[in-house]
Parts: sequence; structure tokens; C-alpha cells
Amino acid sequence: MAAKKEIRFSQGDITESDAEAIVNAANNDLQLGAGVAGAIRRKGGPSIQQECDEIGSIPVGSAAVTGAGNLKARFVIHAASMSLGGLTTAETLRSSTAWSLRLAKDRGLRSIAFPAVGTGIAGFPVRECAQIMLGEAVAHLKGHTSLASIEFVLFDAPARSAFEAVWKEMQAKSDGL
Repeated sequence: MAAKKEIRFSQGDITESDAEAIVNAANNDLQLGAGVAGAIRRKGGPSIQQECDEIGSIPVGSAAVTGAGNLKARFVIHAASMSLGGLTTAETLRSSTAWSLRLAKDRGLRSIAFPAVGTGIAGFPVRECAQIMLGEAVAHLKGHTSLASIEFVLFDAPARSAFEAVWKEMQAKSDGL
């Protein structure tokens, strides 16, 4: 019997997640500035930015992994959906989400938590973000993966409602798990 795989939603601070990895809505220079990245920098401590600096710039649409410093998580996966000062596009969001999921699988992780990548400073629409990220999550969980749980930790009630509504629509169309 296959292990149960689930997609969950919560509202709150992703830095408090007990998932093995949390995802940072990153720029490709891996500079932890404001928003989710700033919260990760403040709560996780300087080691995360130091590791990012050692990695250097990565392609937009990819992702990189660092330790999680003082956070509950073991890893931070930096999903580079935009360039520094740039905007997130549907393609870079899709690619950086898929890349993040592969990095978690490659490390044998069982759980990962995502924010609504690109919807803050990068200006991407929340509902479209939900459609793309949930689509990638479902596709990933249907394949061979170590992940059993993908959680979307949304900062506010409107974002959580948008993700939950898109999820219900996907399940009604049998696109869910």
C-alpha cells in the first residue's frame, strides 16, 4: 500500500513551520531582503545569508538549498522566481516550484512548506499563484517522491482562501490527489 500523500493549508508565519524544509520566495541573487526572505533572515540568523552568499547567483526559475540556521526546519529551499528587484512570471513560478520539490525529493525529505511565492514584493496574482503551485504540487506527488506532505503556509486569510478555493476546484475536476 502506498504511503498517504497530502496537501495542507494553514495561515501564519512560515518560519514557525515544523516541516523539514521551508521555501523562501527568493530572488536569483539569493539576497534575503524583505517579506518572507526577511523573516527567514531575522529568525534564522546570519548563517542562512552566509550560505546564500557562498552559493552566489542562480538562474531565475531555479532553486538552491541552505541550512535553516535557528529555524525549526532543517533546510531552507530558495525558490528564485524573480531577479533582484524584478517580478515573478508564471513560467518562473512554475519552474522554481518544481525545482524546489525536486530538491526536497533529492534529499529524501518527507515534508515541505511553501509560502505564496511571488505574491508579495514580486507582485504576482494570488489566485494564479495558487493554480500554478498547486498544479506543480499535485504533479510531483503523483510521481515517485519521498515527500508525504506539502503545506502551503499563507500569510493572511485572503491568500489562504484563494489557495483553498483553487484546491477545491482542482479536486472537483479530478486534478487533485
